[in-house]
Amino acid sequence: MLSGIRIVEIEGLGPGPFAGMLLADLGAEVIVLHRKGGGSDITGGASVLDRGKRSIVLDLKDGDDLATAKALIARADGLIEGFRPGVMERLGLGPDVCHALNPALAYGRMTGWGQDGSRHKTAGHDLNYIATSGALYYASAPEAAPITPATLVGDIGGGALYLVVGMLAAILKARETGKGAVVDAAIVDGSAHMMNLLMALGQGGGLSEERGQSLLDGPHWSRTYACADGGYLSVQCLEPKFYGIFLEVLGLSGDAVFAPQYERALWPDQTAALAAIFVAKPVRHWADLFAGSDACVAPVLSPQMAKNDLHMAARGVWQIKDGALQAAPAPRFESGARAVSTPPVRGQHSVEIRDEIRAEIGKAEL
Repeated sequence: MLSGIRIVEIEGLGPGPFAGMLLADLGAEVIVLHRKGGGSDITGGASVLDRGKRSIVLDLKDGDDLATAKALIARADGLIEGFRPGVMERLGLGPDVCHALNPALAYGRMTGWGQDGSRHKTAGHDLNYIATSGALYYASAPEAAPITPATLVGDIGGGALYLVVGMLAAILKARETGKGAVVDAAIVDGSAHMMNLLMALGQGGGLSEERGQSLLDGPHWSRTYACADGGYLSVQCLEPKFYGIFLEVLGLSGDAVFAPQYERALWPDQTAALAAIFVAKPVRHWADLFAGSDACVAPVLSPQMAKNDLHMAARGVWQIKDGALQAAPAPRFESGARAVSTPPVRGQHSVEIRDEIRAEIGKAEL
């Protein structure tokens, strides 16, 4: 889908490389500039996040290598960097320099706090960003401390995915106007923006400032339950028709305890009653019982378990490549699921990339 688009990615951590992987999964040519001396002595630095990319090793503090980086950037549609504000400028690759080389460049900046604001020069991680943005607040049962799946809400959801959207928007605009843009993809911005779905619930009274009292974080029908074998079951039958099916499958239709679905004062007692029911049987029992129904119930699976799930296996979502379990490219198009590719060893394409530059601009010193 993105064939013909070239992205230069400056090696970084987490959301930047993930954004580059996603663009490569979609067919873009992604060239990652790996640091000299980085990576693992055992694996050569090969990473799932580098799948579909080409790798060249450069020292951006070396004049010749910096010239090579500039030559690549001058011929790219987009650039991804994930340093703290000011680092790229000190390396001589800030937006002004890069846009002088390539006015149509989509200059993608991936940070936690953004390029300005009182915290923009301070360190932080995924959990700090989503804590500050408001995205962490509802992420647990009301009696527990907020917790969220590592990196998913912040680094990936609020960071990498927003960077990709911003860069594609900038590339489209540049093709109309010839003028590039700086994409300031801050995790605090993206994760806050994702909260608008919950904020919309607030307009109808479904969102409360008190944890455990909102439409999706408090009810007995919107949580996970422990089962007899130590596994967990997810339940989220929001609409009355699905809640009715849920009660019917459990043999609880007409039960006075569960009949009121939306009475907040009853949620704790209803939750405790369901917890006692689910903990009496293993996950497999409940999965089989609810299979094929619209009760909106599903077991909580690890990635390895998900690989063997009938639905996930039929769609080819989880795949093993070179001994590593990883998810297939998404979204998919008419051709269905795509096979994952082998990530390059650091510097694997250094010679061929330099040869391509020489052929394009005729500078043998590169």
